[in-house]
Amino acid sequence: MFIDRVILQIKAGNGGDGITSFLHFKGVVNGGPDGGDGGRGGDVVFVGDRHVNNLAEYYYKNKFAAENGGRGGPKNCFGKDGKDLILKVPLGTIVKDAESGGVIADIFEDGQKVVVLAGGDGGKGNARFVTSRRHAPHFSQTGEKTETHKVILELKTIADVGLVGFPNVGKSTLLSKITKARPKIANYHFTTLSPNLGVCDYYGAQFVVADIPGLIEGAADGAGLGIEFLRHIERTRMLVHVVDISGSEGRDAYEDFIKINAELKNYSPLLAKKKQIVALNKCDCYGAAEKIAAFKEKIGKKYKTVEISAIDGGNVNALLKVVCAALEKLPPVQPERFEPFAYAKPEKLDYEIYRDDDGAFVITGTLVDVLARNVVLTDTHSVSYMHKVLRDRGIFKQLKAMGAVNGTTIVLGGTEFEYTE
Repeated sequence: MFIDRVILQIKAGNGGDGITSFLHFKGVVNGGPDGGDGGRGGDVVFVGDRHVNNLAEYYYKNKFAAENGGRGGPKNCFGKDGKDLILKVPLGTIVKDAESGGVIADIFEDGQKVVVLAGGDGGKGNARFVTSRRHAPHFSQTGEKTETHKVILELKTIADVGLVGFPNVGKSTLLSKITKARPKIANYHFTTLSPNLGVCDYYGAQFVVADIPGLIEGAADGAGLGIEFLRHIERTRMLVHVVDISGSEGRDAYEDFIKINAELKNYSPLLAKKKQIVALNKCDCYGAAEKIAAFKEKIGKKYKTVEISAIDGGNVNALLKVVCAALEKLPPVQPERFEPFAYAKPEKLDYEIYRDDDGAFVITGTLVDVLARNVVLTDTHSVSYMHKVLRDRGIFKQLKAMGAVNGTTIVLGGTEFEYTE
């Protein structure tokens, strides 16, 4: 099963908690704080792998999480860092943020690594909170918690040449003749249901050919296989437009040619401007000569045409010669240009105060998240630190201005406090 678009739910590992510990050994009751820091959470990393050809691996399982960091230990031992989550994807995979649609990465090269989500930082142990005035802190910091995000993986095939045309015109047959690829070939429409790739070797010149499933009128709007596979043509350097010149299915070759080009332009004007060579297939059929002459007269000299018979390989070498000559003049396939989107960690500590239906004042924001990690409510020193932060930030003054009085309920990080002046 060929899958070229999936939505994944990913999460980096949480940071491990720091611990509160004191050194104990024979003869020494309290040798000082020795709580170690927690380990860092694992990253979510996407890696390009040339041996993977589609996204089927992520079709049934679509929730992934990196390993959490380990808890710190006594004697200033650091917690174990969480293992990174490595997700292998085929070359040509574009990673997007599902909510905004922003492009995070274009996995273009084999072995290319992109860290999409960074793991949470480990919390500090109590040994890190020793000061000249605080010799025995009885509190430590919890690890940083990470958020879950949804990303879209969208595969755009990387190839030098794309074979396009109506269904059943001989694209798969041509691919099987010029490469070692063995696509399904049969005498009915939409035999090819997914792009097939093959490497063509023409006297030492190698290039990748992609057989794109047959297009029909309205493909750019979703008709037939439509947009599902039109995007696979975007990365090709040039197109070989295969036309059934025999008219064996009762269609006019020139009208087919015009319709397919109209769909390409409707999908993307840049796609319509790609270098295009027209392969007039089934030229061994009766009456083909007259139809070839009429077709060439209608399209003029804008397109280079080559007459072939894909079923028996007739004149296929002439087509490959023309394709190779065209490729020599074209730039190599390049990654997409985009404004990178990144899941950045919040740097600015801000907060917001609002009053709920019960009359309690609720304080939210990144400042609250940091306090939730740093403050241990059972330790007086830690609570004093929280009060100092709230006072220095002007939160107490703002609460009073909003109407807080003695006994008013204040909700901070999910914990209720009583306001006192």
